[in-house]
Amino acid sequence: MAIDDREISEPLRVVRVLRNGKRYFDRASKERLIDACLEPGVSIAGLALSHGINTNQLRKWVNQRQDRQAASKGLRVVTNCVAPSAFIPVVEAAPLARPPAPAARSTSPGVRLKASLPNGVRLELVDADAGALSAMIEALGRCNVPAG
Repeated sequence: MAIDDREISEPLRVVRVLRNGKRYFDRASKERLIDACLEPGVSIAGLALSHGINTNQLRKWVNQRQDRQAASKGLRVVTNCVAPSAFIPVVEAAPLARPPAPAARSTSPGVRLKASLPNGVRLELVDADAGALSAMIEALGRCNVPAG
């Protein structure tokens, strides 16, 4: 349904004004304004300004309409999407109760771990012992990195 300029520029009719200044609007003109906001390429801020209402209030009306439509279709609308954090929690490796005897240390070269994070950060762990290596792997495993 296309909305012509006459319907968009029609003023929002006020039905009632309370003593504290709260205004109640005509349901039909409010619905026409929300319909106009849902048209592609329409500026919600511009429409709110031209009709003398707060932009946040108009956005709230539009979101409520979309929520009602999604609920009637059995869908859920996610409005606040939070990007995964670029930071990884630091996990401290538990200290050993007593250091191993020098003869018990292996003569093999130390373990080397390299990791590249989605935000471009590169981590490198060189000559790590098993405790530090497992702590790093555990911390990297806690990241909710989207597959792709």
